This record gives sequence, structure tokens and C-alpha cells, in this order.
Amino acid sequence: MTETVVSTPDAPPVPRSAPSPSWGKGGGGGEGRLRALDGLRLVAALMVAAYHYGGRGGDVATAWGTSPREQFPTLHGLFAYGCLGVQVFFVISGFVICRSGWGRPLRSFFASRVARLFPAYWVAVVLVTAVFALPMVAYATVSPSNALLNLTMLQQPLGADRVLGVCWTLWAELRFYALFALCVVLPGATRRRVVLFCAVWTLAAALAQASGEPFLVVLLMPEYAPFFIGGIGLYLVHRDRRDVLAWGIVAVGWAIGQHYAVAGLWHAPDPHAFSQRSSLGIVAVVTLGFAAVAAIAVGRTGWANWRWLTTAGALTYPFYLVHEHLGWVVIGFLHRRVGLPSSVTFAGTVASMLVLAWVINRYVERWATPRLRGALTAVR
Repeated sequence: MTETVVSTPDAPPVPRSAPSPSWGKGGGGGEGRLRALDGLRLVAALMVAAYHYGGRGGDVATAWGTSPREQFPTLHGLFAYGCLGVQVFFVISGFVICRSGWGRPLRSFFASRVARLFPAYWVAVVLVTAVFALPMVAYATVSPSNALLNLTMLQQPLGADRVLGVCWTLWAELRFYALFALCVVLPGATRRRVVLFCAVWTLAAALAQASGEPFLVVLLMPEYAPFFIGGIGLYLVHRDRRDVLAWGIVAVGWAIGQHYAVAGLWHAPDPHAFSQRSSLGIVAVVTLGFAAVAAIAVGRTGWANWRWLTTAGALTYPFYLVHEHLGWVVIGFLHRRVGLPSSVTFAGTVASMLVLAWVINRYVERWATPRLRGALTAVR
């Protein structure tokens, strides 16, 4: 989710008649807030939640008592597309990280990313571990050693069991941050350097895929790189909507991204499969994700300036972290113990996870994030 979940400043759209903006290191300062992007972030998180609660099989079937396909005979096929919310997150992340790293020294960039990601993540890891260890909860917890390793966010490359199922996306985000920091933030962000980064990463990721070299595939993430790169291109468009090269970066990212999405999520009709996603449906969702961020980038969503969208953006990251595993527990309680209907259970679970996300944001992130950022920035 993502630097799917940082607060994103907003710049007024560049009028078509206006000169191109300065591409100096300080460009982007003084921008306002893109509240529409906050709202889109929450929409992407809710898509993923719909997938985890009603669009797949596995452990969630234990919570429902039967397959979600039986709980949602009409909607389960639609919910199955919700996993593409992750790809939307990655596009948003490319946009946000490019903006966040522009004109910022490496130390400040590093401090902002660590302070933004880790406080809520630590709480989520501890909370899920503790809940799963309760005798009345039916799901197995990880070993104490693996739980401690999970606090580093490096459990996946080290082959340890994961406390949070969604943390694989954070591993992708960390690799993106590292590449962007070393190639763009460290030498100083300029338009030329960002364009070169996008071009080189696109080609290198394709070569990594062709070579099959495991290290290169892990480092360059061919299946996710196009979404991050497309988001970066959309930030360049946000700075100057007349930038043809930036639009080209977006188009290439979309074309390659939809290919990987179809390759990973489409399969031939199979009566034993949970759901039957169509290739056109997958392409359509990916396209809508790019189009939504593009609309924000070119200033078409200035009307969506409601203050509550800022709150929605703030809740997205903690919601994304806790919704899956703790959602199973809530579903089992509401549906199997209390006996609420599937639709009411679904809505109640989403609502309860949003409330928990608000608690984490209000009492953990607002307190810990600025303090951790300040401490890391002060380190010499």
C-alpha cells in the first residue's frame, strides 16, 4: 500500500498558455494538497479489501465458514478484480515519491520514508501477532523469531513467515525507494535525470525478464516497475502537461503494466478456479487506475477538494496493514458467532477496520511520525 500511503501535496495545474516550470532542485515546493489523490488511495485500499473478503478463497473461507463465492454469488467475480488495487497503489506511489524526492536531500528523503512507513507497520505486526496468539482465534501465528524479523520489513527476502499478508507490497515499495533514492535523489532530481531513470529502468527490467537472472528480477521488479514508472511520468505531466516525453513514459508504463497484470491474473476458464477474470476486465481496471491518476495530474479533479478526503488518505495505510488478517477475525465473529448476514458482516468488517485505522493514525502515527523523522534527520 504502498508508498501507497503518503500524504500528497498538490500543485495547481499548469495552464496551457503558461511557460514550462523551472526544473531546478527546488521545483515543487509550495504545492498544495491533492485531496483527490487521497481519496483515490482509499478507493484502492477498499478494492484490495473487497478482494480479501469476498474475491478469493483460502483462509478467508474459514472466517465465513464457506467459500466467499457462496457468500457473494453475484459479486464475488467483481470482487476478484480488487487485487488490482495494488497496481493502482504503485502508480500513485510513483507519482508521490517523485514529488516527495524532488529538491530533497537524501537524508531527509530517507527519514521521511522510514517515519512514514514504520510506526503504523510496527503496531500492525504486534497487533496481528498478539490477536492470532489468542486461544479463541483459529489462525496460526508465526514463531517469535520470525515475528521479530518481521519488524524489519525484510522478512520476505530472508525467507521468513510473514505476519501481514500484504507486506509483500511493502517489499516492492522498499526496492522502488532504494532505486529512486540512489539514481535520482542522491545526485539531485532534475527532469532530465528523472526521464533517464524511467528509460533505463524500463529497458533494464525488460532485459532482466528476458535473462531470467533471479537477482536482476528481484532488484528490477519487471512485473511492478511499469506501474511505478508510469506514476513518475504522471508527476512529470503534473509539472507540465505539455511534456510529450512524460506522456510517452506514461503510455509505455501502461502498455507494459497491463501486459504483466493480464499475464499474472488471467487464466483459461477453469471450473475449479475461484473466479474467472477476463483479460479485457483486467486491462480495463489497469486503464482506469492510470486514467484516474492522470486526471488528478492534469488538474481535472480540483472540484474534489473536500477536507474529509485528507482524513481518508491518512487512514489508508493503517487500514491496508490491518484489514486482511484482523478482518478475518471480525468476519468470523460477526457472521458465524453473531449470525449477521454476509452483506452486513462485510460492511461491518470494513467499518471496524477503518475505525482501527483511525485509532492507529490518531494515537500512533500523529505522535510517532514527526518524532522519528526529526530524530533521523538530526543523525550525523
